[in-house]
Amino acid sequence: MLALSRKKGEALVISNNIEVTVLEIKGDQVKLGISAPREVPVYRKEIYLQIQDANKASVADASGMQALKDLFN
Repeated sequence: MLALSRKKGEALVISNNIEVTVLEIKGDQVKLGISAPREVPVYRKEIYLQIQDANKASVADASGMQALKDLFN
């Protein structure tokens, strides 16, 4: 993991097309602004993990796949 120090108004660039800027610092909370192309998804980590869990659960549900196969046969 790369650890960087930034002050309010400072930014960092990822892969030439994503910019993360420190907008505000209040106590132990930091507000970030993210500029990225529309095709690059940006999620809070807890939401990203929920999406992954939902995807794994849907793949694990083989009964749904069998019902879909039965529909087309």
